[in-house]
Amino acid sequence: QVLSHNLYTVLRIPHDPVALEEHFRDDDDGPVSSQGYMPYLNKYILDKVEEGAFVKENFDELCWTLTAKKNYKPDRNGNSVVSHQDAFKLWCLFNFLSEDKYPLVMVPDEVEYLLKKICTAMNVELNSCELDDYLSQEPQGQDGLTVWQFLDMVNSGRFLRGIEQEAISMAVEEVYQEVIEDVLKQARGGYLWKKGQLRRNWSERWFTLKPSVLSYYMSEERKEKKGSITLDKHCCVEVLPDRDGKRCMFCVKTSSRTYEMSASDTRQRQEWTLAIQTAIRLQAEGKKSLHKDLKQKRREQREQREQRKAAKEEETQRLKQLQEEKERKLQELELLKEAQRQAELLLQEEEQRRRQQHEQMQKTLEIQLREAEQARASMQAEMVLKEAEAERQRKRIVELEEMQGRLQEALQQEVKARQDEESVRYAQARLLAEEEEKLKQLMKLKEEQEEYIIKTQLEKQVLKQEMENKNRCLEEAQKQLEEVRVNRQRVDQDVMAAQRKLRQASTNVKHWNVQMNRLMHPIGPGEKRTNVSGGGFAGYQPLLSRRDSSLK
Repeated sequence: QVLSHNLYTVLRIPHDPVALEEHFRDDDDGPVSSQGYMPYLNKYILDKVEEGAFVKENFDELCWTLTAKKNYKPDRNGNSVVSHQDAFKLWCLFNFLSEDKYPLVMVPDEVEYLLKKICTAMNVELNSCELDDYLSQEPQGQDGLTVWQFLDMVNSGRFLRGIEQEAISMAVEEVYQEVIEDVLKQARGGYLWKKGQLRRNWSERWFTLKPSVLSYYMSEERKEKKGSITLDKHCCVEVLPDRDGKRCMFCVKTSSRTYEMSASDTRQRQEWTLAIQTAIRLQAEGKKSLHKDLKQKRREQREQREQRKAAKEEETQRLKQLQEEKERKLQELELLKEAQRQAELLLQEEEQRRRQQHEQMQKTLEIQLREAEQARASMQAEMVLKEAEAERQRKRIVELEEMQGRLQEALQQEVKARQDEESVRYAQARLLAEEEEKLKQLMKLKEEQEEYIIKTQLEKQVLKQEMENKNRCLEEAQKQLEEVRVNRQRVDQDVMAAQRKLRQASTNVKHWNVQMNRLMHPIGPGEKRTNVSGGGFAGYQPLLSRRDSSLK
């Protein structure tokens, strides 16, 4: 009764609680009787379900809750490779990729496909040989795995060894959104810029693409939805030239409006345009899910392989029948030979008894012998033809096996080439980002160098001006020094006159000492010039003192 109530609630089926109580009375009169619960489930619940009226994720969570507690057995020490929530998402992926028959199993090709999707999301390469070994060790591994065997295989860590649980969780989430939620593309690792319709301003939004709608949100948490673009077969996507300071632009045209967007680089724009074109193509073809279509194609390919395998087995069986026919004819030939030998014995016995009839009997036997030889020759010729035909069939089988090997090798090379191309693309994007960062640093260094050059030129001009001022001051000091030398010559002439006039000389000497002190004080405008001027008169002071003493 509790299970039925939960199913009614999750599947959003109107029901009467009182009637539900009546259904599950403890007697055999209600719908739930000795026939079991399945007839009631089909008639009263599943037959009333309307497509699209309920949230499938809630229904999946209910089914997971019912089955996981009994069947899912993670590591009790907490060392499981995947968390409980990731196990639920893997359970949903298993239900999507499993075969449409009960009990649900996922064939080895789909197991390998899912593990490769998860490993590709983590940029890790799956070890296919190890997967084949694991499936061969399982009792029913070649026919397929149940969901609990699949979860035990993932938690064993053989294929996700050395990878952090957070990286595994992000990869499972990405594959879950792509396969279960039909998210063809989302702005992983960045946002897209969208131009508004009314204010015509650019806003950064987180975009998510599904086959029928392109939604955009405020952030990558997808809590606040800002709008959506409904896609149909009449929509188209076009690449736009750079303008308004935006680059890597493209637009999505619908029947009512054109949406302009800008990507971070050319590679991101190309990925988005291809993804939107894929969604429009799915709408034009009337397909609701890309991965349902891919699943159907993979199933058809498996059926074709099985048909080719059956045809090959049939050809082998036919060759075996031809070989048996050949052996049977050889046995008949041996029987004929044995009959011939017995006839020869009979002839010998008849020759003893009937010599008269010997020649006639001999002729008859010779005729029969020739006929037997002709029959043997015809049978040998037919055997040669059969052997040639069998040889041609064996060569054809060898050629088919070689062709199958070359096709498998070509397929592996193509997968490896695509993986190498993806790694080269990721490396190229990383190198472009590093080059752009180095270019910014170079421009910054160039600006600093230009500022330093300008500052140096200004300082150089200031120093040059100061040098010119000092040179002018030096020239003025030299002129003053020349004047002092002229005065010195006059002083010498006065001294000579003082020798002739002794009494007048003492008065003149004092007078000249006073004059020299006055001249020496204003000569030097700076400290260095004062030293030069002082050095110029240093030799005259003792001389004047001696002359003054002699005059006295």
